[in-house]
Amino acid sequence: MKLSANFSLAEAIKSQTALRCGIDNSPDNTQIACLREVAEKILQPVRDHFGTPFTPSSWFRSPALCTQIGSRTTSQHAKGQAADFEVPGVSNYDLAKWITETMAFDQLILEHWNAADPVAGWVHCSYAGPQENRKEVLRYDGRAYLPGLKA
Repeated sequence: MKLSANFSLAEAIKSQTALRCGIDNSPDNTQIACLREVAEKILQPVRDHFGTPFTPSSWFRSPALCTQIGSRTTSQHAKGQAADFEVPGVSNYDLAKWITETMAFDQLILEHWNAADPVAGWVHCSYAGPQENRKEVLRYDGRAYLPGLKA
C-alpha cells in the first residue's frame, strides 16, 4: 500500500528487531492514517525538495516493539506520527534547518548530530495534525534534550 508517491506501508512497518524477535509490527487503521500524514506532510516534501531517495531508519513501532527496544509505548512512533531519517549527501543539520523553516510539523529533534561530522546522527520528525502541531524544535546530544538546533 502506498502512503505517498515514494513511501509505502511496507517500509513504514519494516523492523529488523521485529523480524528477529517475531514481533507483529502491524498498525491499525488509525495508525495507518497517521503514517499516511507523516508520509504526505513530512517525508514526501523532504524527498521532493532534496531529490534524493531515502528510507526512514525508524517509523512505526508497535507497543510490543517499543517494549523490546526500550522505548515508551506512548511514543509518537507507536501512534504512527513520527519517523527517524537521514537524506544521503545532506547534512542532518541542514535537513533539520530546512524542515523547521519550511514545513508544518509537531516535533523535530536533531539527534546525535556533531558539527565535526555533518552526517552524524539523524532527524526525528513528527506530525500530529494542523491543530495539534507544536512546532517544537530540540536537539539531543545523547544526554539531554535541549531547545533549538544549536547551542
